[in-house]
Amino acid sequence: MFLLIRYLRRLWGRRQSAAGGPTPAGGTAAADSTTAAGGTSATATRPAAAARGPLALLLHQARYDVLASMRSPRARFFSFVFPVLFLVIFASVFGGSGHTIIDGTRVKLSQYFVGGIMAMSIITIAYAGLVVTISAAREAGVLKRHRATPVPPVVLIGGQALSTLATAAIASTVLLVVARVGYGIGFSIGALAALGITLIFGTVMFACLGYAVAGMIGSADAAQPVVQITMLPLYFISGVFVPTESLPSGLRHVAEVFPVEHLAAALHLASVRGSFTAALAPKDLAVLAVWAIAAGIFATRRFSWLPATVNG
Repeated sequence: MFLLIRYLRRLWGRRQSAAGGPTPAGGTAAADSTTAAGGTSATATRPAAAARGPLALLLHQARYDVLASMRSPRARFFSFVFPVLFLVIFASVFGGSGHTIIDGTRVKLSQYFVGGIMAMSIITIAYAGLVVTISAAREAGVLKRHRATPVPPVVLIGGQALSTLATAAIASTVLLVVARVGYGIGFSIGALAALGITLIFGTVMFACLGYAVAGMIGSADAAQPVVQITMLPLYFISGVFVPTESLPSGLRHVAEVFPVEHLAAALHLASVRGSFTAALAPKDLAVLAVWAIAAGIFATRRFSWLPATVNG
């Protein structure tokens, strides 16, 4: 209460000074003299993020992107509500009595769907979300205005990548809590650590892929159809919705070419192994890394900050 009264008195003093009125004793004049003498003023402003160094600027940009995403009803629904609905529906309808095999271990389908829906959640946030957001922002001229600011492009892209990673981590945590509370499916500490590494690899890889695909889209209206046509068929042949052991060998070989299958396989492995080394899938992570490098190189060549009408 004392600090509140003191703040209000200083605020009133500043307004009186601006209006040419008297300054109360102990008001802004005393605060200014204290600051000039090398003391600390309660009204002193914190240095801007750019003045605190590149890392502070990157974290500031990431915080802005997270807040902007959280304020979007569409982003909140597809990032958090949509995956939980899929997990509840699939685990409740198909997971009661059905079983499948993961790395030689027989598990219930409800446990299988945890890894599959988590893979879908990561892809929705890191790939679909970025493709739609970047395409819309570019066509609206937002990216062009961001590029015109003094902020380096690496900070803008890096902040968005960190924001995507944070959102994917939160969404995956929500799914793990629902799986534990609703279906009694838990992960060991080692498996959670392996799952975290897989989440980082998968999020970064699909974020790179999102930038690469967004660079090829000339209209914001085409973003959503492109996302659906590139990912929806892979969900059914890559172990997201349907166990891969139920698929013909030809479809399994096709799925192994694309990164969705490797992300889902790495998450499935973490759901059935207790130790960190056993739960980690280095081969699948290596494939994701190769895809990330290739998509990143392609994105640097094709990505544009300007609307398609300007480029044309």
